Amino acid sequence: MNINEAITRADALKGNDFDRSDKVAWLSELDHKIYEEIVKTHEGGEDVVFEGYTAESPADTELLADRAYAELYPAWLCAQIDLHNSEIAKYNNSITQFNALFQAFSRWYNRTHMPKSTYFTYF
Repeated sequence: MNINEAITRADALKGNDFDRSDKVAWLSELDHKIYEEIVKTHEGGEDVVFEGYTAESPADTELLADRAYAELYPAWLCAQIDLHNSEIAKYNNSITQFNALFQAFSRWYNRTHMPKSTYFTYF
């Protein structure tokens, strides 16, 4: 899924008045979390380049999660929209949905990518 697809899907699911730049920043926040907590902790993570997204990022920039788990991006955007609108009951539902999708993605990534080895030296 790319930036534009995620934003378009979230906007279709949840009408809002937030700027594209806000949504791109939220997507960048999520992919930063994915990069730091999941990708970099596994072998091959050093081959992935992530420098964040800005309002100037091309709309067709591919997001980090595998396409099979792409729905976590609109779910994240919907949760952020609810949070920033102070719609706490809606936020609780949205973030619960997002967390389930994020956990499914994380479990898949852990199953399909070898964790980096940590060697301990004993004295």
